[in-house]
Amino acid sequence: MEESEDVPKDFIKLKSEKLSVDEVSELVVSPYCGAVSLFIGTTRNNFEGKKVIHLEYEAYTSMAETEIKKICRDVRQKWPSVKHIAVHHRLGVVPITEASVIIAVSSPHRAESLEAVMYCINTLKASVPIWKKEIYEDEYSWKENKECFWANTEK
Repeated sequence: MEESEDVPKDFIKLKSEKLSVDEVSELVVSPYCGAVSLFIGTTRNNFEGKKVIHLEYEAYTSMAETEIKKICRDVRQKWPSVKHIAVHHRLGVVPITEASVIIAVSSPHRAESLEAVMYCINTLKASVPIWKKEIYEDEYSWKENKECFWANTEK
């Protein structure tokens, strides 16, 4: 494969179906890269002593996709050697142990892909309009991300 045939790509998807780690990681594989780093955010069964039944996600889809594209652009400025980036986020109901978000980044060396994955998830939580509702046994709660810039304003 010629290097020109393996141009850097961003794969962004918001969907209600179950996310696949294999699918996301395969999107970013490149013969020019020795590292593929992944972050998988899953639904846990508890939060602050409450039993979580499942999560539900809603998004302003077009704006969320635009914000994720900005994150990808930022990653490429900060880590120019990054080859491919994939960000898949689930919408709707996400059962316990299933993935809510999968982020994969490929680069020639591990440091850049690991740093880029961490930047992606932290920035996504801080700036992308995706909202999480935790469903407990006898109640529910809409959760704000502590990192979210619009949640940290004076009330």
